[in-house]
Amino acid sequence: MYHIVIPARYGSTRLPAKALADIDGKPLVYWVWRQAMQSKAVSVTVATDDVRIQEAMMLHGAEVVMTDPDHPSGTDRLAEVARLKVWDSSAIVVNLQGDEPLMPVANLEQVAGLLNAHPEASVATLCEPIDTADAFHDASVVKVVSDASGRAHYFSRSPIPHVRGADEALSPLRHAATSVCMLIALAS
Repeated sequence: MYHIVIPARYGSTRLPAKALADIDGKPLVYWVWRQAMQSKAVSVTVATDDVRIQEAMMLHGAEVVMTDPDHPSGTDRLAEVARLKVWDSSAIVVNLQGDEPLMPVANLEQVAGLLNAHPEASVATLCEPIDTADAFHDASVVKVVSDASGRAHYFSRSPIPHVRGADEALSPLRHAATSVCMLIALAS
């Protein structure tokens, strides 16, 4: 049993109003919500800071919660929704980014299942191997450094881990989007 919250802010830095970008006659965030609705989540909520997103999604029957426009991240928006809905501290809440319309439902189920199986992890994200040098050096690709047990230590847009010599093996990971992934648990 888990919830999905889709943070969708209007003032995206790189592409303002991205959540409302028209895709086949509907806003981008609609397609994300529609994908989430295919999951086994007990609830799917769009968390936004803007009445335009709220109105657009309510037209489609989505549950929408207005959140503080000053939140620095989607995770903060998610935490506000959990607080407002008075979800138990043991509730599993999956953060599905508002610009991921192609997120496989299997990935949503996977991260929820893994969190359920690992109650010691307070937060989890999916990651996948970086398979090209271009992606490794691309600042739009969020890299993950984890230990051997899968606990994430930090995230960066810079190329990490740094490789000193060309002979060293490199197995970098990226914060996952739409492919088959594995669990990275963040320490409580």
